[in-house]
Amino acid sequence: MKINGLRWWIITLIGLATVINYIDRSAINIMWPYIYKDFGIADTDNKNALALITTFFMIAYAIGQTVTGKMMDAIGTRLGMVISIAVWSVSIALHALAKGLSSFSVFRFFLGISEAGNWPGATKSNAEWFPAKERAIAQGIFGAGASLGSVVSAPVIAALYLAIGWQGTFAGIAVLGFLWIIPWLIINKATPDKHPWITKKEQDHILDCHTDKVNTVPETKVYTWKELLNFKTTWSIIASRFFIDPVWWLFVTWLPTFLKEQFAFDIKQIGAFAWFPYLLAAMGSLIGGYYSSKQIRKGVNAVVARRKAVTIGCIIMLVSLVTIVFMLDQLKEQPAVTIGLISITLFGFQFLIGNIQTLPSDFFNGKNVGTVAGMGGTAAVLGVLITTWMVPVLTKTSYVSFFILAALLVPLSWLSLKYFAKKNA
Repeated sequence: MKINGLRWWIITLIGLATVINYIDRSAINIMWPYIYKDFGIADTDNKNALALITTFFMIAYAIGQTVTGKMMDAIGTRLGMVISIAVWSVSIALHALAKGLSSFSVFRFFLGISEAGNWPGATKSNAEWFPAKERAIAQGIFGAGASLGSVVSAPVIAALYLAIGWQGTFAGIAVLGFLWIIPWLIINKATPDKHPWITKKEQDHILDCHTDKVNTVPETKVYTWKELLNFKTTWSIIASRFFIDPVWWLFVTWLPTFLKEQFAFDIKQIGAFAWFPYLLAAMGSLIGGYYSSKQIRKGVNAVVARRKAVTIGCIIMLVSLVTIVFMLDQLKEQPAVTIGLISITLFGFQFLIGNIQTLPSDFFNGKNVGTVAGMGGTAAVLGVLITTWMVPVLTKTSYVSFFILAALLVPLSWLSLKYFAKKNA
């Protein structure tokens, strides 16, 4: 049996895994403003408690990005993705047994370390299945899964919470991951050079294009982490993600709390409105990937095309964030406008992030791609940890400082990429 366009089936499954990933991780952020009192937590400690739980998740996520990146390079994406999604599905189910902050934190730690594998696994899989000119749009599809997961999670989690409570919600969404493993193992039988279902035309398209020398690092071996840090291109990925990823996580973690405190939204309203920013983010992911892929087809160098897309995304984010900073007081009675501006911010983020995440496969190849992608993911998490603990302090009286922080991070990421990606060490 032969399947036309097998690579698109592979990336669709990865996109679906990312949807499940975000449903699982978003559940606690959506429900937390309405369940923290069940654990005897006072209103004044609400944000600090969520920050603590998030910290355990992010520390594990930082470790997991690098460790699972190595795992993907060592055992391959087929088995690596199965291990990641099976462990995170068990971890989210265990949330239903949580009795307080301690147990929540432990379960979040296991969730974080396993969910991290989705990112280096997807980046490595894209490098295996797609030529350079198609990788950004493939990464865009995968990135859209993150946004669509957030689109789906808000109404679904709210509905499940109202119907079966928070314990039932955690147990119910765990099933999704185990269901995903079945088609993944059936369809993703092997890499393109060995897959029995791939057509000769598609195989030649993928493997011939892999000989295009778009990577800037001459590779004759598998580099150690220390050796990879000798390349400026590695630092371009690490530094740019350290600054830009926290912007996304500011909204993933705190948007439900912001909407409750700023506009007195109940959980039904959260479910009805909190999905919209992520719908625009999904569009940004696809459009950003399409933009750089089109530039490459026109003959533009892959890295140059990615950097152009990152610049456009940064401009979009800055304009919307600065507008919120100067207008937030006037927007207190206009939640729709505020949500619209946040939506534009996340559109810009997803427009650029897929291009940054694709750079490891442009700069490197083979068994170094997953490792570098994991290092970038770890750096991103370190940035998120810092901003997570800043939020309870910054938002004691107003959210203006929250949006100022987000706005400052954008140019820092752009400057990091511009400086380090100029040339190799």
